[in-house]
Amino acid sequence: MTDLDRLLHCRHHDPHSQYGRHDGVVRTRQIGATKVAALIDGVSHELAPVGNDIFEGAVPEGTYELEITWPEATVVTRDPYSFLPTLGEIDIYLISEGRHERLWEALGSHVREIDGVRGTSFAVWAPNAIGVAVVGDFNGWNASQHPMRSLGSSGVWELFIPGLDEGTVYKYAIQTPEGHRRDKADPLARRTEIPPHTGSIVTSSSYEWQDSDWLAARADISDKPMSVYEVHLGSWKQGLSYEDMATELVDYVAEQGFTHVEFMPVSEHPFGGSWGYQVSGYYAPTARWGTPDQLKALIDAFHARGIGVIVDWVPAHFPKDDWALARFDGRALYEHPDWRRGEQKDWGTFVFDFGRAEVRNFLVANALYWLEEFHFDGLRVDAVASMLYLDYSRNEGEWAPNQYGGRENLEAVQFLQEMNATVHKLHPGVLTIAEESTSWPGVTAPTSTGGLGFSLKWNMGWMNDTLEYFSKDPIHRSYHHGEITFSMVYQFSENFCLPISHDEVVHGKGSLWTRMPGDAWNKAAGVRTLFAYMWSHPGKKLLFQGQEFAQAAEWTEAHSLDWHNLEGWESEYHRGIHRLVRDLNLVYQDSPALFSQDTTPEGFSWIKGDDAANNILAFARYGSDGQTYLCVFNLGGTSQPNYTLGVPHGGTWTRVVNTDDSVYEGAGNELPFSVWADNGHWDGYPHCVTLHIPAMSAQWYRWDG
Repeated sequence: MTDLDRLLHCRHHDPHSQYGRHDGVVRTRQIGATKVAALIDGVSHELAPVGNDIFEGAVPEGTYELEITWPEATVVTRDPYSFLPTLGEIDIYLISEGRHERLWEALGSHVREIDGVRGTSFAVWAPNAIGVAVVGDFNGWNASQHPMRSLGSSGVWELFIPGLDEGTVYKYAIQTPEGHRRDKADPLARRTEIPPHTGSIVTSSSYEWQDSDWLAARADISDKPMSVYEVHLGSWKQGLSYEDMATELVDYVAEQGFTHVEFMPVSEHPFGGSWGYQVSGYYAPTARWGTPDQLKALIDAFHARGIGVIVDWVPAHFPKDDWALARFDGRALYEHPDWRRGEQKDWGTFVFDFGRAEVRNFLVANALYWLEEFHFDGLRVDAVASMLYLDYSRNEGEWAPNQYGGRENLEAVQFLQEMNATVHKLHPGVLTIAEESTSWPGVTAPTSTGGLGFSLKWNMGWMNDTLEYFSKDPIHRSYHHGEITFSMVYQFSENFCLPISHDEVVHGKGSLWTRMPGDAWNKAAGVRTLFAYMWSHPGKKLLFQGQEFAQAAEWTEAHSLDWHNLEGWESEYHRGIHRLVRDLNLVYQDSPALFSQDTTPEGFSWIKGDDAANNILAFARYGSDGQTYLCVFNLGGTSQPNYTLGVPHGGTWTRVVNTDDSVYEGAGNELPFSVWADNGHWDGYPHCVTLHIPAMSAQWYRWDG
């Protein structure tokens, strides 16, 4: 096949060697043009048609423009094939080594000015391709008009097209080794069309951040309060844009007293029903709710109110959509080539090839991209367990052991360690949070000691045990007392976050409201007691949208939250829970005993952990400043009007929370504002108090000396 044939079929690795100026002759291909001339200093040098829409002719030395005449218009532009590569040697070297920490600045599309000419550069990694072209409306989606050049063994293809600007929709037409054309969205696209459209869009940012003080003050949260409101941006209130949420959602989260908000994935995804967990555009915020700059403004607005912003990040797997990452250049590229490691059959997705340097680079740089370009304060990493185990959700014969014969995915471990170490090195104070559902050791241990290096781990065991316990009728709870106390056996083995997440209110599990036993009064009392237990238990807190008012129905992304649960006379219990969550947040943030020693045994001691018969729990929480709280729970259906508990200090204990209070639509039993701890050994402590503990209620007391 001749060079011309290869060019016409987009199978040429170096179109710049044929197009542009060579030996005094300029050659260009302009499909459908009736006339083409080269202009130098205003002097026209007509190029002759030589067939197949190619024009060529002798042109004097000097910078030239192309004057192209079509039946409907004449355009003057610089020749794309007259420019040097837009990637430098250092970029190519770092990409080849898998160490380009700002990969999004090298690959993808970028509006730039070269030699005084404004246009857009394109660069894509496709090492198996035999030809790549940029296609879009600007060239009729014809792959032979703008073929790209291969930059050697790096696998990167590059082209600068003058005149293309922001808003241009494009894809890459990739010729596979088998000779098939596949039109692919740009893996490094920073903006996309609104699904179901799948094109990439040329973009640049003009956003001016206002959060420098926030970023400068951002620090490790291990000894600070952290209560997170998890949000699915499309269903909190349907129809809102990023711009709308910068007022409505920000105001709401601030009023409810949460310290952080966590967005379910905002990376572009083709199927809304995946909630964002099957990502097609890792570097593009979903266009469903607005532009990238509007998302930045939303995050900035949260920071202005003192609220941190976490985003769900999905480096474990990606969907098989033909126009996205799957078999990107005709062969397994981003995914592992062995189906036993490269597919997650339960989810119908491909698994990243964590052992390939360029793939690790793509993901590590992506983590940095969201932190640096969007100022997120943390990454919650989805499905970590599926990454760590080669046999995760696989039957015998469907997985291959590692080099030592084990089930651990050593390459994924290395990737997670590299990601965490890089993030924490470059962005101290940023959180990385693992959704890890097994007992893998050292998830939050430093990478320097062999740990994975996460800041926090979701405590799935606490979540499962606690929700299972609270779903029992109180009359049966005495037989399940170990479920509610077991979390403290392992509490200090990791740095934990206590989640009641979206996964707990979908797929037929019901809502927190429906999982509580009894009538409406008992359901409300159960939810209130659960939240008081959660907010006083060691660990950071996370609550999914709608649970702050105990939405009655199971969540679905198909419509807004059931805000009507807060309206009307029959919604009094939901309003009471709504107010309680706000008050718990405010008291929690003002109480070092409840957060400053979350990760050390010195912050907790049992007062009463063995009274299964009465379903009573009590423990003390200790602050690094000496503050002490007594947290008492009656998880049974019978009130305890005179219940004696040991306490570590004598003197006055002031009540700060009572979930049975009438302001929360509880029974409104009159309880003393403070109690006096007498001398007298009880429960192994030197002092004791006698309390009235109403059925299905929680009380917090602060020692005031």
